[in-house]
Amino acid sequence: MAVVYLKKRDGRLEELGRTEVVLNSLDPAWIQKVSVSYQFEMVQNLVIHVYDVDTKYHNLPVKALNLKDQEFLGEATCVLSEIVTQRNCSLTINLQNKHGQVGPRNLGTLTVHAEEPVASKTVVNITFRCTNLDNKDLFSKSDPFLRISRIVETGNLVPICKTEVVNNNLNPIWRPISLSMRQFGSKENPLEIECFDFDSDGSHQFMGTLKKSIADLEKLHRDRTGANFVLPASLNRGREKVLKGQLFVEQFSEKPQFSFLDYISSGFELNFMVAVDFTASNGNPRSPDSLHYIDPSRRLNSYQQAIMDVGEVLQFYDSDRRFPAWGFGGRTYDGSVSHCFNLSPSGHEVEGVEGIMAAYSGAIHNVSLAGPTLFGQVINKAAEIAGQSLLDNNNKYYVLLIITDGVLTDLQETKDALVRASDLPLSVLIVGVGGADFKQMEILDADNGNRLESSTGRMATRDIVQFVPMREVYGGQISVVQALLEELPGQFLSYMRARDIKPLPHASGTTV
Repeated sequence: MAVVYLKKRDGRLEELGRTEVVLNSLDPAWIQKVSVSYQFEMVQNLVIHVYDVDTKYHNLPVKALNLKDQEFLGEATCVLSEIVTQRNCSLTINLQNKHGQVGPRNLGTLTVHAEEPVASKTVVNITFRCTNLDNKDLFSKSDPFLRISRIVETGNLVPICKTEVVNNNLNPIWRPISLSMRQFGSKENPLEIECFDFDSDGSHQFMGTLKKSIADLEKLHRDRTGANFVLPASLNRGREKVLKGQLFVEQFSEKPQFSFLDYISSGFELNFMVAVDFTASNGNPRSPDSLHYIDPSRRLNSYQQAIMDVGEVLQFYDSDRRFPAWGFGGRTYDGSVSHCFNLSPSGHEVEGVEGIMAAYSGAIHNVSLAGPTLFGQVINKAAEIAGQSLLDNNNKYYVLLIITDGVLTDLQETKDALVRASDLPLSVLIVGVGGADFKQMEILDADNGNRLESSTGRMATRDIVQFVPMREVYGGQISVVQALLEELPGQFLSYMRARDIKPLPHASGTTV
């Protein structure tokens, strides 16, 4: 019998399920499936224990078995992303003793196969509208938008979707949104739907919340009824207040589509690139107050934390794990200020997330901080690589992580670069570190529904930017990396669907 666990961040093992007992076999092939909720934005460590079940317990249901009474045969560990990125969604792992120790004898191997249920490819299209929202603005009406979050087991919220902003309107109707089962889990899972009044500085005013599952929203549409927003007790002196504002579901439909995993398991890759801000506003790297200070105690600074958190998730989707790593705004080895230079003196890609960290640490000691803060050149460089890959038909999608502390000097040039890049297989993730005013980044993110426009009047074909400030991630409820990566599978799919690109053939691993 095999028992599957999810390893939590604190090291605890959460049991996900057990297979059946296969009698009298050294080469068992189990039939019982174990369900795991795949979450792209997290590193999901799996631990699988294999047991020899004593014959006197064979008549008991597997859930009733006390594992201490069974003989432990071996342990296999892997990351869920390692399985789903295999061409056939199968991974073979050597069994080890408990706690990963290699024993004196061969304990055998375990092959894990992942299958994506057909139901999980369901996409729900919903059109929301509201009536009688509170007015939060003094000289005009509110500019409302909705944020929809999945409620996880801890009670915390993981945002999965945002509508555009409807300006100056207390009875807004938004453009249709698409939610996949990967995002909402199941039709019965509770979702938190929050309404905010948009402010360009990011300090959006709360207008109300309600909890509904996808099944509840379908019923609202069927019954043509609305649901009232509430002001939580925590924001109203201990008493929940029902508000006049109501949410309606104007349209509701569902249909199957190719999923993110269909593409990944068929051979498509995500290629990670990183660009680090070397402008003087970061402070002298030798000072503990600097954002670039390398702590001798190995406590990560904000730049290192962002590289590590994003890189640890994305590395599994890149087969060679060789990453371009650039800096911008620094005075480089030849004495000139560069707005796109290699962190590695060799000028080559670096190996693994550890390679990025080492190249960054080395550059901090060899590159002088200068300025100004310009994004245009690193975005153009990333776009050049993505464009060449497109010509070579490489089945790659590129993800550029920009980490910055400052106000952009080349806002229009950056917009122009992003509008051009919106036609390419590229997404740009921006992490803001330090205490600067990041209002410009909110503009680049285009979450207000206004697509970026170039200096020639050309509109971006899609939103490819996701921005998050390190200091303010939804009140500390979710990690920076989850907030940053939440939109990436959707951006990947919007690119593939807009060009009618299908998964590569023979992707049998996810077509159950």
